[in-house]
Amino acid sequence: MRRSRNEVARWRMQRQAQRRRTRWLEAQSKRYGRMHLIRHTLNQQHRRSVLFINQL
Repeated sequence: MRRSRNEVARWRMQRQAQRRRTRWLEAQSKRYGRMHLIRHTLNQQHRRSVLFINQL
């Protein structure tokens, strides 16, 4: 069954929008992971330094 050009175009646009949305979400989660990692390492360093000060 043949589809009209408008229908095909609409499907393409929807697929493109979906792809863009998933890519954006993926980037957000990656960015969040990096921020979390940085925060975690900073906290670890702080904790270590506090322990070291207490031992003196």
